[in-house]
Amino acid sequence: MFRLPIFCVLVFSTALLQSLVGQEKITYEEHVKPIFRQHCLKCHGNDKQKAGINLQSFGDAMKGGSGGEILIAGRSSQSLLYQSLIDEDDDLRMPPNKPPIPADQIEMVRKWIDTGMLETASSKAMAEVRDLSFQPTGDVASKPDVPVMPSNLPTVKVRETSRPLPVLALDTSPWAPLVAVAGQEHIRLLNTETEQEIGKLPFPEGVPHVIRFSRNGAVLLVAGGRPVKNGLVVLFDVKTGKRLAEIGDELDVVLAADLSPDQELVALGGSGKIVKVYSTKTGEELYQLTKHTDWITTLAFSPDGKQLATGDRVGAIHLWDAKQGGLMLNLAEHKSAITSLDWRSDSKFLASAGEDGRIVWWEAKDGFPAINKAKDHPTPRPPGVKYGEMPSGVLAARFGPKGNLATGGRNSVVHLYDAKGNALKKYRVDGDIPLSIAVTHDTKHFVAGYLSGLVKFWRAE
Repeated sequence: MFRLPIFCVLVFSTALLQSLVGQEKITYEEHVKPIFRQHCLKCHGNDKQKAGINLQSFGDAMKGGSGGEILIAGRSSQSLLYQSLIDEDDDLRMPPNKPPIPADQIEMVRKWIDTGMLETASSKAMAEVRDLSFQPTGDVASKPDVPVMPSNLPTVKVRETSRPLPVLALDTSPWAPLVAVAGQEHIRLLNTETEQEIGKLPFPEGVPHVIRFSRNGAVLLVAGGRPVKNGLVVLFDVKTGKRLAEIGDELDVVLAADLSPDQELVALGGSGKIVKVYSTKTGEELYQLTKHTDWITTLAFSPDGKQLATGDRVGAIHLWDAKQGGLMLNLAEHKSAITSLDWRSDSKFLASAGEDGRIVWWEAKDGFPAINKAKDHPTPRPPGVKYGEMPSGVLAARFGPKGNLATGGRNSVVHLYDAKGNALKKYRVDGDIPLSIAVTHDTKHFVAGYLSGLVKFWRAE
């Protein structure tokens, strides 16, 4: 692994640094170069370049070193220079075997990188300014004249269990006051306005791990099975509860699945490390996606039907052409398992959540992480316990119809963000962990499913 050599500490007064960081523009010439000139250029200047790194000028710094680039505009999380300053391993952090650089100095470097690495105040930022504005244009034609609700569903006998099953999956109808909740060999259907149960759908194949309504709310996708035994995807008619199709014949439980907006494709994946895409009309497998190197944990079609996003257990995310299966983009930001992928309804942004605690909004056109949150779901650590020794992470993330995002994490907190990623509210159920989440069709509430089996309705307003 490429390591940066020593970057020495510059002692600024806190007051001066705070005044600089608070300015609208942070530049290389005015703010960053003085740090390099006073403390780094002996090893990384014109006279000497350890690891091939020269920080004497803006142009030289942009070239990187013998190990490749060290700065990526707009992405401090992927810039080796910045990452070497914040590494929690004393042997890897720069400068090595010395106290960490003060937080306000690190913030200076981070903000310079994330605001586009300006050379001077008149320079153009190297990172594109991202437009987060939202227009609800996602497949409006799919809206039914009358929203579909279940009617006269057959009675389903439910196996008695010693304790409630953790709510591994749930989803809300995009047009009706309806939520579908995973149970032991069945799916519960609840009215989101009354919070009362309407009926159940049988899933004798095992435990549902994925529940997704179609874009018009008329079809319900349920995927799951039994570990190391069987797995499949079932499509239900929401109104009658009738099975419309059974797709896939896996030797292990299906962990990830989705139905395309036109209802012609079903994608599924799991421990086999392969994403399989089927025709709903014929049940025929159309193509496979084989780039992942670990379990497929989540996947999602874009609302416009053009892209398929897939994520795995080691943090890899890939964007594919949904019709042909060609690879479009690799999205690298997460350091651990991807738990959720969900598209904003305008297909402009993809949200990803992971066990590393990150929530990232990726811009679909080029895969840029326009929003990268890493601190909203921290897990408290007892004294003496180092980072990485305690579980943390975001377990669920779903967009609502108006672009608002709800997330739930191991710290027992549910967060709600607006369409531009600004935090609005947070809610907590102490002693319980939200595993699944969805926003109601009218955006007035969101529903969370918990480890204890609890289903909680929260007001979003």
